[in-house]
Amino acid sequence: MRKHLLLLFFISSFSLFAQKEYYELRTYSIPFNSSEQALHNYFKEVFIPALNRAGVEHIGVFEALGESTPKQLFLLIPYKDIVAYGEVISILAGDQQYLEERKVYDAVPQDKRVYSRFSTSFYIAFDGLPKLVKPSEGSSLFELRTYEGYSEDAVRRKVKMFNKEEFSIFDQTGLHSVFFGEQVSGPSMPALTYLLAFRSMEERNENWNKFIVHPEWKRVSRLAEYAHTVSDIKRTFLKPLSYSQL
Repeated sequence: MRKHLLLLFFISSFSLFAQKEYYELRTYSIPFNSSEQALHNYFKEVFIPALNRAGVEHIGVFEALGESTPKQLFLLIPYKDIVAYGEVISILAGDQQYLEERKVYDAVPQDKRVYSRFSTSFYIAFDGLPKLVKPSEGSSLFELRTYEGYSEDAVRRKVKMFNKEEFSIFDQTGLHSVFFGEQVSGPSMPALTYLLAFRSMEERNENWNKFIVHPEWKRVSRLAEYAHTVSDIKRTFLKPLSYSQL
């Protein structure tokens, strides 16, 4: 009986994960005077088309606003679920068109490197937003926010806060969600990350101001169960590149 209940628990848990998307977010550091165009060519002409053939849609490619050094590029890949990630890796390994077309990228010499390093983080979508929402036409400003927690429980409580309380307030105040994910691997854990889309910085500032003074946010932010859920916030403003699918 106990084994039967455990089996049912694992099956139900797996089914829950299978209903939610799985996100890969890569951050590329571009050194000064790098052969950056070779990376763009690879993304645009080789890697993203191969992912599309494998059933992956709505791939986002962004660069950070400003004049940061090193320059940063962001690649967001949404998989249908956690199982699909492994399936896509297998499909790419057997995609002869992809393997042939990437030879130019693989042949870039050391003295013409396209990036210094890239980091990868993986996320499971929230229950309250299980699928990525493609932003509306004309969205030219994206806001990537990472909330770090002092413990795993702190992050779980913040995820609950979004699922139970904050998504409706975001909708009411024009904070246009693209994805929300609880981090399962990568730097800065434990943490969650989400992406918002706006038409301009003016719209972004106006709508965040609406959120801050919203009576429901003021009520929720004072609830004891959500106290001390965020220990640090990291924010990056992004602009989509011409070949981004978001």
